[in-house]
Amino acid sequence: RRALGCLGLWSSVTESVGMSGMMEQCDGEGWDMFSILKKTAAKCPQISRTYSIGRSVEGKDLLVIEFSNNPGQHDLLEPEVKFIGNMHGNEVLGRQLLVYLAQYLCSEYLLGNERIQTIINSTRIHLLPSMNPDGYEIAASEGHLYNGWTSGRANAQNLDLNRNFPDLTSVYYNRRRFKRFRSDHIPIPDSYWMSKVAPETYAVMKWIRSIPFVLSASLHGGELVISYPFDFSRHPLEEKMFSPTPDEQVFKQLARTYADAHATMSSNDTQRCGASFANNGGIVNGALWYSFAGGMSDFNYLHSNCLELTVELGCDKFPAEEELYPEWLRNKEALLSFMESVHRGIKGTVKDTDGNGIKGAIISVKGIRHDVTTADDGDYWRLLNSGVYIVSAVAPGYSRVAKRIRLPARMQRTGRVDFVLKRVLVEPDLDYFSIPELENYERFDPFNQFGQQDGAEPAEPNEDRSEKPWWWAYFSQMGISTPTWLLRNY
Repeated sequence: RRALGCLGLWSSVTESVGMSGMMEQCDGEGWDMFSILKKTAAKCPQISRTYSIGRSVEGKDLLVIEFSNNPGQHDLLEPEVKFIGNMHGNEVLGRQLLVYLAQYLCSEYLLGNERIQTIINSTRIHLLPSMNPDGYEIAASEGHLYNGWTSGRANAQNLDLNRNFPDLTSVYYNRRRFKRFRSDHIPIPDSYWMSKVAPETYAVMKWIRSIPFVLSASLHGGELVISYPFDFSRHPLEEKMFSPTPDEQVFKQLARTYADAHATMSSNDTQRCGASFANNGGIVNGALWYSFAGGMSDFNYLHSNCLELTVELGCDKFPAEEELYPEWLRNKEALLSFMESVHRGIKGTVKDTDGNGIKGAIISVKGIRHDVTTADDGDYWRLLNSGVYIVSAVAPGYSRVAKRIRLPARMQRTGRVDFVLKRVLVEPDLDYFSIPELENYERFDPFNQFGQQDGAEPAEPNEDRSEKPWWWAYFSQMGISTPTWLLRNY
C-alpha cells in the first residue's frame, strides 16, 4: 500500500504518522479547505467531484465533495447520504473530520479497501464541511486559545443558522389532531419569507429539495452526545420535554449506531461537559435536552424524506491541532457505520402498468404516521427497524396497493419492495391528494428566484397581503398556518 501523492491520502505507514502533520507538509501555504477538497476530487475523478450549493453572505462557496460510482447523477435505488459540518462557525471539529473523511474515502477506495468500495459503489455520499465559512473565519482569527463560546457561531448577518429554518414543528403540533393531516412534506409558510433568511440556510433548503436524501448528520460541538428530533418541545412552555417523532424507534436506532461505534460517546468513564448522557447510551431526544425552534433536523424530517441527527462531537468547540487526528480516530468507525445504516429498511420502485416510474407516490407504513415519497424515477427508500410491517403505495389517480413484509433482526441488506399501481377514477372530494397544502408545497421551487445566492435581502411580500381579510384572525387563533390558498381569491 502506497501513499497517494502530496494530499496525504494515507497508507498504513502514513496513518500512523497522523493526518494533521501530513497536511502541514502538503500544504506549505497554509490550510485551504477548498483546495484540499478539489485536489482530493481530482485524485479520484472516477468516484468524486466537487460542486457548490450556493454562497455565504460574504460570497464564499458552500463547497460539497461527493462520492459515488457515478458522480453527479442519481442512480436508481441508490440512497443518498449527506454530512454537514461547521454550521456554527466556531464549532470546527466537524469541518476537519469531513475533510479527513473525504481523503479517507478517496485513498481507501484506490487502495482496494473492500468495505469502502462497497459503500461508495452502493451509496451516493455528499460532504459539506463548512456551512458557515464566514463564521469560521471569525472564530479562526481568534484561534484555539482565545476563541470564546460564541465568537463566530452565527453567520455574517449575526443569524444562528440552526434557528433560521422554517418552524414546521409548530405546524405539525397544531395540526396533528386532524385526521387527514400529513406529518411529512409540510409546506413552508409564506410568513417565513417575510423574516430574514440567511443565504446559507436557503442554499441548504434548495439542496435538500433537489436531491432525494435519505439520511443526514449535522456535526456540532459543545457536548458529547447524539441528539435526534424533535428539537422543538411539543409544549411551547416546556424547555425540556420528551417530544418524539412518529419515527422515534428508527431515530433511536440510528443514534445508537453512531454512539456505539464512537470510541467514548456511550462510555460512563468519559468526561462530560455538564450533562450526563451515558446512562442512555450517549443519545438524547433533542427537546428533552433543550428546546428550540427553526432547527435543521426538524426541517429535514417534516419537509423531505430525510432523517437527520445532530452529532455533538465533544466539549471543546475549537480543539487544539494536536487533538484533531485523535478525534478522527474516535469518530472514523462511527462515520462509516452511520453511512452504512442507510441500507437498513426497505427500498423499491413504484411504477404504472406500462412500467413507467411514478414520481411523488406516497409510501406509508401502518402504525407510523409519517410517509415518504418517490423520487423522479419512481424509486424510494424507507428506513425501518426489524419487525413486521404493512407497507402501502398510492399516487393521485392510481389505486392503493399494500404488502406485508418482515424485516429480520440482523438485516444484511435493504429489503426490496416494489409496487405496480393501476389507474382508477377518484372522486375529488375523497382524494387524499386534494388537500390544498400539497399545492403550496410545490410552490417552493428549489431553483426559484429568491435572490439569496448573492446575499440579497428577502423579497418584500406582495402589497395586497398587507391587509388581512376578516377571516384571517380566525385561522390564526386555531393555530393553523397562513391560509395562502384562500388569499389567491382575496
